Order: sequence, then C-alpha cells, then structure tokens
Amino acid sequence: MKQRTIKKDIEIVGIGLHKGVPVKMRLEPMPSNSGIIIYRSDVAVTIPLKKEFVVDTKMATVLGKDGVIVSTIEHLLSAIYAYGIDNLRIVLDNDEIPILDGSASGYCMLIEEAGIAEQEESKKAIKIKKEVVVTTEDGKRVSLKPSNRIVYDFEIKFNHPAIGNQKFHFDYSIEDYKESIAKARTFGFLHEVQYLRSIGLALGGSMENAIVLDETKILNPEGLRYDDEFVRHKILDAIGDMALLEYTMIGEYEAVAGSHHLNHLLTKKLYEDKDNYEIIDLEEASSEAKVFELAFAKQLSAE
Repeated sequence: MKQRTIKKDIEIVGIGLHKGVPVKMRLEPMPSNSGIIIYRSDVAVTIPLKKEFVVDTKMATVLGKDGVIVSTIEHLLSAIYAYGIDNLRIVLDNDEIPILDGSASGYCMLIEEAGIAEQEESKKAIKIKKEVVVTTEDGKRVSLKPSNRIVYDFEIKFNHPAIGNQKFHFDYSIEDYKESIAKARTFGFLHEVQYLRSIGLALGGSMENAIVLDETKILNPEGLRYDDEFVRHKILDAIGDMALLEYTMIGEYEAVAGSHHLNHLLTKKLYEDKDNYEIIDLEEASSEAKVFELAFAKQLSAE
C-alpha cells in the first residue's frame, strides 16, 4: 500500500471556536515522506504534527513552536487520520482550525472534494506490540494494546440525565467513520460556556457548532444526531489525538473518561520504550496491509 495525499489544493473560511473570528484554511498536497505540517501564513511559522510540539491539552489539543500556536486541531486531524492521509500541508491565517459544525463531517467532505492521490513511496504504520496504559487516581484510563485490527473503545460517565453512562466500540473503516463517528458534535455545559466567555474563550461557540446542555437537558432545538452522540464524539477526538503518533495505528485504543491530556501522555509513553511498538512498511507486511486494504476498500473503489 502506498502513501497518500490529496489531489489538489482546497480552501475554506470558517470561525474559530475560542476567538470567534474568521479563519482561512487551505489544505495542500505534499510529496511522499513529508508528513503532516501546519503553516501559519500570518506569521510564517511551520509546525510539524509531532507530539513534541503539543503545548496545551486543557480545552483542546494545541500545537506550538517559537511562541506561535495552532489550537483545536483534533477534529480536522481526526478526518485526515481516518482517511489515511500521510502527507499534507494545512495553511492557516490565524491560530485556530475552523470549528465548522463541531464535528469532522465537513472535513470529510473537504477531503473528498479535493480527492485522494496515492503516491510512489510505501505507506508505513505503527503496530502496537505491548500494552501501554495511563491512569489517574480518580479512575480515568487510556490505553493502547496489540490487535490485528484498528479498534477504538470508549466509555464515558456523566452525572447528567441526558448523558449518563455511554459506551461505543468502533472497528475502523472509512465508511463506518463517516457514518458512525464523523457526524458526532462536540458538547459543553452552559455554565462552562458562560465561564469560558467571561475569560475570553469560546467566543465562537454556539448551538450551530456544539451540543449545549444546561443542568437537566439538551438545549439544541434539533436534538441529537445519535442517542449516544457524546461518546461517539469522544472517539472522534481520540482518533485526532492519535494522529500525533505520526503513523496510522494498528492496535486497540481503549478509554474510560479519556481526555486530550491523557491521550497526549499515552502517545508519549508509547514512544518511551521501543519494545512497545514497531514501525512497519505496508508494502512488505502483507497481513497488516490487508487491514488497511479492507478499511479503505469502499472508499478507494468510489474514487
């Protein structure tokens, strides 16, 4: 299997979640072995998509270099990673990725409009060889463990009547990602939104790009896209955060009340010991390549 990029440049303008200002974003093809990079055109700074450049994970995954940041990257990265794109430049004229409708669905449409091109160099993947776990004292847990498939399992528990305890198991494929994960929107509580706005954040947030809840109910008049939209969005975020591994993962991700911060600690911990993983060439590893061929089959045949 070969590396992938997009066929042509494609550009959109959207609103940043926290500053609430317009952001122009352009996706550009890149040659084989370039990786994913972000370029802030307003300050002429390039930030590679690598775990070493993560500077904040409190409200979103934030990359930074030389005092320049790019925030709320996880929804776009989730779509890029889900489509198996290896090489791409993301050009921005501000410090946030556009939030669109709070899901990854718009980014999927953007990628499909640009088209996907296979390149000359073989694709690589990271295969999990040993279980790696990050836990907290209050019972939160994220892990990566060996599997011959690409799997995401997530469980959330919220003391809220509209959420409660939700679990979702996702066996990866492009089609299932688009139908089951990409449409799930980010969510927040009204009291949190009010606080964030008081400190100059979430200025672009609204019920147009998030599910908003008060103490007892969902405030969005259209309701939910799925009964368990909340946990599905957590998987969307996790896929975006795993893009910081730099290679598509073969293995199983599991989380109980996981977060951007725990996901970052997990990617760092995985790379601390070379016995935890193996970087494989999908032109040489036929059994692993089959995993990707099955995952991409419908999407490739549709192009």
